[in-house]
Amino acid sequence: MPGYIEDRWMTKKPDPVTGMRRKTERWGKGKRYRVAGIPGVKDRSFEKLEGPQGAKAWLAKAQHESTAGEFVDPRRGQILLADYVEQEWWPRRGYDNPATEVTVRSRVWNHVLQHLGHLPLNGIKTKHLGEWLIVLKSTVATSTVLECWGYLSSIMQSAIDDERLTHNPCRRQTTLRLPTRAPSKPRAWSKERVVAVKAAMDARFQLCVDLGVGAGLRQGEVFGLSVEDIDFEGQRILVRRQVKKIGSKHAFALPKGDKVRDVPVPEYLLKRMEHALSIRPARPVTLPWKDPRPPATDREREERQPQTHALILTAARGGAIRRDDFDKHVWKPALAAAGVIPPPREDQRRVSHRPGLFRTVLTYAESRENGFHALRHTFASVQLDAREPIVAVSKWLGHADPSITLRIYAHMMPEADGRGRTAMQNWFEGS
Repeated sequence: MPGYIEDRWMTKKPDPVTGMRRKTERWGKGKRYRVAGIPGVKDRSFEKLEGPQGAKAWLAKAQHESTAGEFVDPRRGQILLADYVEQEWWPRRGYDNPATEVTVRSRVWNHVLQHLGHLPLNGIKTKHLGEWLIVLKSTVATSTVLECWGYLSSIMQSAIDDERLTHNPCRRQTTLRLPTRAPSKPRAWSKERVVAVKAAMDARFQLCVDLGVGAGLRQGEVFGLSVEDIDFEGQRILVRRQVKKIGSKHAFALPKGDKVRDVPVPEYLLKRMEHALSIRPARPVTLPWKDPRPPATDREREERQPQTHALILTAARGGAIRRDDFDKHVWKPALAAAGVIPPPREDQRRVSHRPGLFRTVLTYAESRENGFHALRHTFASVQLDAREPIVAVSKWLGHADPSITLRIYAHMMPEADGRGRTAMQNWFEGS
C-alpha cells in the first residue's frame, strides 16, 4: 500500500563507514515522525513521545480508510463549532420562509452556540451533550429542547458530509434521554366558552372570534383579511394572505403552506362582518410582501414590493394588528375574564426613567391549548360533527392533504351509528 513513515531526526541511509544512521540538522527540533505518501491524505507528524508505534498505527488506519474511500482527517474536525456554523453550515442553508430562517438562527445562536460553540467539532462528547441538555431542560420548553437537538444533529451530519467528522454524536446516543412531548389532542370549545370569551373582549375585536370559529381562519389570516376577500353573494371568504411576524417586523405573505383557499361561511358571519364594517370601515395597510428585511438583490427587491390592502381589522392607531399585542392585551385578558385561565399575577416593577415610581405588570399563565387556534379546532369539530366529508374540511382548513386533517381531528369525528351494520344486513338478506 502507498504511504511511509519518515524519521526527520535521522538520515534515511546509514553512514557508509560506520553502517549507522546519522543525526540530521533537525535533530531534537519539531515533531520527529512524519506519515506521508498516502493518496488524498494530508501528511501528519507525530511527537517523539508518541513514538513510531503511533505513526505506524495511524498509517495503517489511513491506508485502509483511503483505499475504502472513507478517510477523514481528524485535524479537519478541530474547527470550533461556532466557526463551522458561521463559515460553512449557515451560509449554505437558504430558507424560502424568512420567518423560519429567523427562528432557526435564534435557536442555534442562543441555545446551541452559546453553550457548545467554544468546543471543536470532534471534541463534542456525550459529557458535553448531557450537561447542555440539563441546562436546556431547566430554561426552555420541551419543544425548544427537541428543536435545538435537531439543529445540532443537522450541523453534525453536515460536518460528516464535509469530511470533518466520521460520526454524528447526536445519532449514536444510548445514555442520554431526550424529553418527550406530552401527547395532546386538539380540543374544541363549547358554545358557552366561545360566547364568554367573545363577550369579555373589546367590541372591535369580537369579530376575530367569529372569523376563527365561523371560517376556521388562523390568527394571521384574520389579521390579513381584506374587504376584497369577502364574497358576500357567494357566501365565501377567500383566504389569500396572512400577516406574518418575522423577527420584530411584519409582512404580508401567503397562508401557511402557500395554500390559497376559499371557505363557505354562514349568513350569520357575513352579517357580523357587514355590521363591523358599518361601525369601523376597513383601513388600508401597506406592508412588504413575504419579507420585511432590506433586499440584497434585484430579484428580492421585486419580490418584496410592498402591497396595500383594506384590512377589516386593524390596530387602534392603524396598521396591522401585532400578534404579541393582541395575545397580551386582548386574548389572554378575555380568557381570564371568562374563567378559562387563572387571573394574572400582578408584579410591581420600577420605572427605569422615573426614580421612585412603579408600574403594575400583569403576567398571565401559559396555556397553549387555549390559544387562538382553539377556535379553528372548534370550526373543524362542528363541520365533522355535521358529517361534512373529510376532504372538504381539509380543503377549508388549508391542509396539504386530507390525511393531515384525519390525523389531527379523527377523535372529533362522530361515532359510527350502525349504518354500516344495516347495510351489511341488507346485503346478506338480498343474497
